[in-house]
Amino acid sequence: MQPEPLVYVIDDDDAVRQSLEFLLKTAKVKVQGFDSAKAFFEILPQVKSGCIVTDIRMPEITGIDLLRRVKELDLDIPVIVITGHGDIALAVEAMKVGAADFLEKPFDDEMILSSVRAALNRDADGARHKAERTQINDKLAALSNREHQVLEGLVAGKANKIIAYDLGISPRTVEIYRANLMTKMGANSLSDLVRMAMTAGILDTAGKSGR
Repeated sequence: MQPEPLVYVIDDDDAVRQSLEFLLKTAKVKVQGFDSAKAFFEILPQVKSGCIVTDIRMPEITGIDLLRRVKELDLDIPVIVITGHGDIALAVEAMKVGAADFLEKPFDDEMILSSVRAALNRDADGARHKAERTQINDKLAALSNREHQVLEGLVAGKANKIIAYDLGISPRTVEIYRANLMTKMGANSLSDLVRMAMTAGILDTAGKSGR
C-alpha cells in the first residue's frame, strides 16, 4: 500500500507557514512544517515522496539552495517555491534549477492547492501538462517578433526600461507590447506569464532563448 503523500512546508515566517499548514490540513492533505531549510535538511535524505513548498528568501539557506540540495541528492521530489512581489528573476532561476512551479505572494488558497495537487499527482497529470504546453506554444506562435523579444526580456527578469534600452524603443512602447502579449497569452499577471513561458521552455538552462 502506497504511503499517504506528505507536503513539506518550509518558511521562516511563522504566520505564513502556519497558514499554509492549516490550509493544507483543511484540504485533507498531510503536511509537516519547518521554520528553516537547515531544519528540513536533517530529514531530507529520508524523504522519498510527496512534495516541498518553500519560501525563496530565507536567512542562511535560501529556497534556491534547497533546490540545489534536492538536485544533488538526486531526489525525485517536486519543489514549489513561493516568491515575493518583484522576485521574478529569482523565480526564473528557481525554475532553471528544477522547481516544479512558483507562486507569487499574495496567492489565493485555490492557487496553492491546485499547485500542490498537480505536484502530488504529476505522473497522472502528464497528459494534461502536455496539452497545456501545446496550447501555450500555439499562443506563442501568434506573437509578433517584437512581442517575443519583450517576453524574453520579462522572463529574464528585466525591468521595462532595460528591455526598452536593449531593443532601442521607448519604455512606453514596451508597456504596449507587454499589454498586448498578456492579452494574447491569456495571462492574468506577470508571474502567470512567466510561468507559461517557462512551461513552454522559452529559456534553456543557460538562460538563453530556447526558440
